Amino acid sequence: MKIYDRPKLSVLALSMALIWQFSAAYAMEDSERHEHAKTRTPIEHVIVIIGENHTFDNLFGGYQPARGQSVDNLLAKGIINADGTPGPNFSLAAQQQATEMNSYSIDPTLSVPYATLLQPATTYATGLPPGVADVRFPANLPNGPFQITKYVAYDAHTGDPMHRFFQMWQQYNKGKNDLFVWANQTVGIGPQNGAPAPTPGATFQGGEAMGFYNMSSGDAPYFKAMADQYAISDNYHQSVMGGTGANFIAIATGDVGFHNLNGVPDMPPANQIENPDPQLGTNNFYKQDGYRGGSYANCSDIQQPGVAPIMAYINNLPGKAFNNGNCAPNTYYLLNNYGLGYTATGIEKPLGADKFILPPQTIPTIAEALSAKGVTWKWYSGGRNDGITPSNEYCTICDPFTGFKGVMTTALKNNLQDVTDFYKDVTNKHTLPAVSFIRPFESKAGHPANATMPDFENFVVDVINRVKSDKEAWAKTAIIITTDEGGGYYDSGYIQPIDFFGDGTRIPLIVVSPLAKRGHIDHVYNDHASILKFIEANWGLNPLSDRSRDNLPNPIASKHNPYVPLNRPAIGNLMSMFDFEHMHED
Repeated sequence: MKIYDRPKLSVLALSMALIWQFSAAYAMEDSERHEHAKTRTPIEHVIVIIGENHTFDNLFGGYQPARGQSVDNLLAKGIINADGTPGPNFSLAAQQQATEMNSYSIDPTLSVPYATLLQPATTYATGLPPGVADVRFPANLPNGPFQITKYVAYDAHTGDPMHRFFQMWQQYNKGKNDLFVWANQTVGIGPQNGAPAPTPGATFQGGEAMGFYNMSSGDAPYFKAMADQYAISDNYHQSVMGGTGANFIAIATGDVGFHNLNGVPDMPPANQIENPDPQLGTNNFYKQDGYRGGSYANCSDIQQPGVAPIMAYINNLPGKAFNNGNCAPNTYYLLNNYGLGYTATGIEKPLGADKFILPPQTIPTIAEALSAKGVTWKWYSGGRNDGITPSNEYCTICDPFTGFKGVMTTALKNNLQDVTDFYKDVTNKHTLPAVSFIRPFESKAGHPANATMPDFENFVVDVINRVKSDKEAWAKTAIIITTDEGGGYYDSGYIQPIDFFGDGTRIPLIVVSPLAKRGHIDHVYNDHASILKFIEANWGLNPLSDRSRDNLPNPIASKHNPYVPLNRPAIGNLMSMFDFEHMHED
């Protein structure tokens, strides 16, 4: 071999050494990523499907469990009979009227019960003129829950009860749950951006809040079959009193959004600050409230309208309120539905007094936590069309990560995709993320104003069937089905006041998995942060922040009452709904 050949051999050897080192390093890095993605249970895929606007009693009020199981619902309490008629304890759900008051109260002085329910109201989707009495229902319904499908078909569009923050605290009435109709009647759709009060009784809201579907007479057959075969919770709650926007943010963060400038709390425009004190001459018609009106509150200041009654209540309960109410100084939190800070494609939206937009948020999210740990995830929204041309099927406030700077100004925004992308990903076990959130198409989400419960049922069944088509993936999958919030429908269950923001009413939660306990009804206290806690426990993640609710301990319950945590405030992690030692064959 000639001498001048030796450098070539050395370069070749060096190149091979570098390639080997790179390969070894990459293999180690890949191994570390794989290690990060390891689960602490057999569940390797979590799919969370989030519909809209139904309470537990609204959907499961007439459910009859399997032998050996108990459930806390309208039927078990004797409020209704199995055929949907008033039961022996019907009066437990009677709705009260309240006397006129000068300032906001969460427990106003009661006057007399309603003699009969206010006639349910229409919405634009019922086929009748919107905002008038729904003549399909009697004008003299008994004062209590009524079966919707005694008067309209199961797939019919119905009225849309009012469901906003300060009103829900009133409906709850410190645990009596007896002001659902009154709060609807007195506020209706509410003053949107300073609208004047209507004449008394002209809100055309109220009675629809007491409607329920009856599984004992054939309603919701698919969800009933899932409950019989898999596991449900009868103690799962929306995280925030009020509606969609705040609760989707809670699902993403375990926290609440706030008005800010570059992440620093600041004061919103005056017309966007809540004032639930009644307008002069009205009984509870708020001064400033709504989706194009006041929606921010500084709950650290008890002089602010509406703050003192809630803080006094939670501070006088057994156990301490979480983080002293979770109200940071001089911070205005968003309580109702505003648009989010970015478009679907990541363009920051303009702000101003006439722009009802939550500024970009810097609160830690489960999306960023999963990515930092090397765990794959996606949020699939119906109608998003890959964020290019969102359609009427796309709910912008139901796509919560579009409100967060840490997602929308990084490559993570590519994880926000259309439901049609889930249909592609689920056919390939190599592309199905470890964690998937799915918000259905608007017309399939179950919202009573523009969708129906059968729409939501069929959407969920389709997702389940697509997952089951891959037996290997199905064996390691948990599908969690819930709603964002109760939609203002009546519920008879316990609510644990955790902080200023909630909890809110019970909502449905179903776990569909070959590893779910068979026919089990779980009584552990849970809310939306429980989904975060399950994900974090399964993949070894820490709580998202010092103030997020995933910091709360798991509940300890007494033998006499499994619903109320002895160590409140406390929230479960859903693990009690699984049997990881035994896999059921479908």
